[in-house]
Amino acid sequence: MNQSPVFHKNISFLIHILVWAVVAATLFLLGPLSWKTTLPTEFWWRQALFLSLLVGLFYFNKDILVPKILFNGKIGLFIILSIGLCFLLMYMIQYFENSINLPELMHRSFHPDDDKPYVEKKEFINIFILLVLFLGLGISTSVAAVQKWQSDEALRRQLDQQRINSELSYLKAQINPHFFFNTLNNIYSLTNIDVERARIALHKLSRMMRYVLYETEKDQTLLSKEINFIKDFIELMKLRISHKVKVELDIQETVEDKVIAPMLFLPFVENCFKHGISSKQESQIYISVKQFKNELTLKTCNKIIPKNPNSPESHLKGIGLTNTKRRLSLLYNKQYELSIDDQNPENEYRVTLKINLA
Repeated sequence: MNQSPVFHKNISFLIHILVWAVVAATLFLLGPLSWKTTLPTEFWWRQALFLSLLVGLFYFNKDILVPKILFNGKIGLFIILSIGLCFLLMYMIQYFENSINLPELMHRSFHPDDDKPYVEKKEFINIFILLVLFLGLGISTSVAAVQKWQSDEALRRQLDQQRINSELSYLKAQINPHFFFNTLNNIYSLTNIDVERARIALHKLSRMMRYVLYETEKDQTLLSKEINFIKDFIELMKLRISHKVKVELDIQETVEDKVIAPMLFLPFVENCFKHGISSKQESQIYISVKQFKNELTLKTCNKIIPKNPNSPESHLKGIGLTNTKRRLSLLYNKQYELSIDDQNPENEYRVTLKINLA
């Protein structure tokens, strides 16, 4: 893993070398070689200088002008400096050509039989040189913009991953204190009534703790493990509810083991037991988990039981739902559908979550 940045750096360097080799061959080598005349050595010196200045302009613009001026909002200054730099380099090339007497040498190469004295033509602007320099400037600006976009995107993903980890840490902190300790108390009470049931419940609780401690350290887990975690959670929650609460489960027994984010179903399932049961009246909870090819569907339904507005649990529902929605959007973006219906004649809280696991 430590060699990965070095490897990518070497690949990037090789790509730059290959691209410049193609540019040099196309613009500075193949064309002159097709002229079918013997070119003076000074011409190739000029080509080498032109290519060197073009390369320098490319990286100076990409690494200095664009990041320090253009990306800081100084667009006018960037345009003035860019145009001025291109004209300056053009005049440097023209000055070099005149200093080595290249125009006359090129004239003699193309007109070897011309006995007339060479008449120098004053050329204020060399359109070809200027266009090539502007082309290099434009490409380097585009490259710098793409690199900045990639860097910003990588930073955004890193921040999103940190937020996802924070959400997962919140879920782990949420379930650990109140659920595990309450369940242990229930198991302790159960030992005086049914030792075998207490043993099975303790085994389920240990499996859940192992899942929370180890599986949630990863970004993804197997769907079968997530479903088993939910099953264990439901079975342990049944220890805490009275006979007035009926739990109907429709969980697919055999699923294709796709990968899924850990503890994704917990907030919806836990919400049924938090807000859908009552010690005074009969209530029913419905939980369904189905998989069809790459689509995974979770459905939950429970009666809406009014809670004391001053109780802590009355505020947890909104917080948990908000965090879960944010976590889904970060993890699955447009690959999920979440439907929540709490405005119906039956006074039920219905959740349908569909996730594309492709």
